[in-house]
Amino acid sequence: MTTVRGARERARIEITAAIKDEARRQLAAEGAAKLSLRAVARELGMVSSALYRYFPSRDDLLTALIIDAYDSVGAAAEAAHAGSADAPPRERWLAVCRAVRAWALARPHEYALIYGSPVPGYTAPQDTIAPASRVGNTLIAVVREAHAGRGLALPPLPADLRPEADRMTADFAPGLPPAVTAALVAAWAQLIGLLSFELFGQFNRVVEDRDTFFAHAATQLALHVGLQAD
Repeated sequence: MTTVRGARERARIEITAAIKDEARRQLAAEGAAKLSLRAVARELGMVSSALYRYFPSRDDLLTALIIDAYDSVGAAAEAAHAGSADAPPRERWLAVCRAVRAWALARPHEYALIYGSPVPGYTAPQDTIAPASRVGNTLIAVVREAHAGRGLALPPLPADLRPEADRMTADFAPGLPPAVTAALVAAWAQLIGLLSFELFGQFNRVVEDRDTFFAHAATQLALHVGLQAD
């Protein structure tokens, strides 16, 4: 019975992977809004009722793809962070930013799924929150290490923003100065904006040397959050 159960589990894993792969192909060809379980089943030679045993609805399949994408880019960011352990904080920040950009350029349709326009009629469940936090948490880790070591150059914090900065710090960056937390949130948003401009064509005929431009922009973000010069 154990052998049969193991074979069934392997088959389920393989079929689930095939469904996701076909769904990603459709994302690239048609976009997330047109993703169809029936079309996925047809391309795989399955009847729709069989596919529903793996993903009961389109939203369930979308959620699985979104979690996979967040986990993939998060893993890339974390690997860059771990691989630059001996570097100064600002270089570690740049390593993480470059890793996120490399992932986005290699997988633009998955990037669009998680950072592009919302999919009409879809609401992301709680399951997506932890995977979605991995890149941000990695950037927080870089700044937290700098704060514990050489320190940070505190950015300015307007008085009217202080209550919100205090709340954000308590929620996801305890121990950091609130001014740094507010700057981190802004830097994260600007990083995603940089990548979106590059992937979605807004830099066409504007920025030619994009590698150099990105390194400069990411360095400015590092300075903005208080990472001092090496």
